[in-house]
Amino acid sequence: MTTGPETRTHHQRSQAAGEVDQVDQVVHLLELLAADAPVAAVAAVDAPADARDLALRIASAREVHRQREAGLAALLDIARELATANDPGSVLDAIVRRARRLVGTDLAYLTLYDPEAGDTFMRATDGSVSAVFQSVRLALGAGLGGLVASTHKPYWTADYWADERFRHTGAIDGAVGEEGIIAICGTPLIVESHFVGVLFAANRSSRPFTREEVALLGNLATLAALTLVQTRALADSESALAALSEAHETVRRYADGVEKAAAAHDRFASLVLGGGGVDDITHALAELLGGWAVLVDENGQRKSAAGPAPATGRSGTDPLAPFDALPGLDTGRLVERDGVYAVAVTAARERLGTILVGGLTLGDSDQRTVERAGVVTALVLLFERQAADARQSARNRLVSDLVSARGSREERLSLARNSGFDPQQPFCLLVLRGDDPNGHRALLISASAATGEASLVGSHDGDVVALVPGTDADGLARTVAARIGKRTCVTVAGAGPVGDVDDIAKAYEEAHRTVAALIALGHRGKGAAARQLGFAGLIVGSEPDVGEYVRTLLGPVLDYDERRGTDLVGTLAAYFASGGSPRHAAVSLHVHVNTVSQRLERITALLGESWQQPDHSLELQLALRLRALQASTRGGSPRG
Repeated sequence: MTTGPETRTHHQRSQAAGEVDQVDQVVHLLELLAADAPVAAVAAVDAPADARDLALRIASAREVHRQREAGLAALLDIARELATANDPGSVLDAIVRRARRLVGTDLAYLTLYDPEAGDTFMRATDGSVSAVFQSVRLALGAGLGGLVASTHKPYWTADYWADERFRHTGAIDGAVGEEGIIAICGTPLIVESHFVGVLFAANRSSRPFTREEVALLGNLATLAALTLVQTRALADSESALAALSEAHETVRRYADGVEKAAAAHDRFASLVLGGGGVDDITHALAELLGGWAVLVDENGQRKSAAGPAPATGRSGTDPLAPFDALPGLDTGRLVERDGVYAVAVTAARERLGTILVGGLTLGDSDQRTVERAGVVTALVLLFERQAADARQSARNRLVSDLVSARGSREERLSLARNSGFDPQQPFCLLVLRGDDPNGHRALLISASAATGEASLVGSHDGDVVALVPGTDADGLARTVAARIGKRTCVTVAGAGPVGDVDDIAKAYEEAHRTVAALIALGHRGKGAAARQLGFAGLIVGSEPDVGEYVRTLLGPVLDYDERRGTDLVGTLAAYFASGGSPRHAAVSLHVHVNTVSQRLERITALLGESWQQPDHSLELQLALRLRALQASTRGGSPRG
């Protein structure tokens, strides 16, 4: 077919236009490469295949080069950061934080090798949200991490759950599943053929790991392993230097201690020769050592203290008193627990107290100083005890004279007032009896401490007797028994109030019988007055108050009858007389059984639910009987 001139011209113009378009596309590719456009943008250009393939290779090579440069720059930054770290914990945190950012994953974590257990354990994480995952341990060969740990080679997977190259275990799969991990890459931390741990980068969605990323993570792992080993070596060096410095300091302290020991010896000797007491010795000990010092007596009470020592509790018992039970304390040598040192103060094989020292660390010479203070304190306490025994002997004689009514009234009043006690002011008499037959002296000391300085405490016929200001004999007996009972079992009986010196003997007889009754009734270790013992109190009391006993038990019912003109007391007596039968009581009272039931309900409201219990019932029946006897002796009726 022959074409005309116009057709050829059109074809030539179209061909020329197509060539211009291709040139434009190639130019566009060059512009994208010059602008450092991403590979995806280059691939989207509709350019000739050869030109586009060449441009893609160039862009990909530049992308790889750029990633390598970024990786190297990041490694340099990491190296600088790790070089400034001197704590292994902060090094590990920096490693996982940088690894996550560098590889661009959802999380990164690091496990360390435990040579004793033969496995690896989770040490640092970044991006983790599962507590189970953060505490998992990986046995060698188990899971992807165990495979890396056993082979010392990197492994990675785009889909953990579908990968069968490693052994899946329930514990590891459970932790990985709770964290939601899909893709994992792990590289070993090795220094001079020594396996240190595994560094991981992981994703919660499927993603492939390129060889460049694996290599980059491996470089970071190598750098991290070196830094970690260097940090540990630095820490070991610092520990060695600290130990050397401590040894030097020990030698210096020993030399200083010899001088301090000589000064302490002179100081203690000077105090004793000058008539100083245990307070002076305690303060001197605290000044010599630079800490605090406390002297606790044989009853566990603080006798003296110097420096900011632990506070004394409300009961007066020192919180440091449990040191008395420490093994080895009775040897006279210093013992230590929780930074507090203790030495027994003994004389003639008897423990007089304990010296406690704290707030500092004692060297050998300082320990000998404390032991020397214990010996000196024992001597001073022995002198003080002899003087205290002399004073207590005088008080014993006075108390014995008062309870026995020996001498004239004026002589007894004068002796009591000279001792600091006024028997013409209201007071109560207590008799204390302990379980330990050999603890009489200790009970005297405890009674004096428990009753206060205003009291007069002494001994009479084997009993400890205390004359205590106040009017509530039962309350005082209970209080004293509770205070002393924290250290030893003691039974306390009270009598009073006593208003005159001539009434002391009678009050003592009542309290003496009451303490025996308390023990016989099984109330050992308690405190009470005779009137609080119910019927037993009538027996042991020196002047039984039958009317008060009846009023205490039947008062609410008596008052109700008096106000309402009823006879609930008679109903109560008929109820008990009929063996607790409302029907029989109704017959004897000539009323309907419902009336008796209503009266019994009223009695329950007045006396409480316990009035039909055996103990309460017995007391009520006895009170009714005594009331009837009182009425018969007066020739009246028990009604009302």
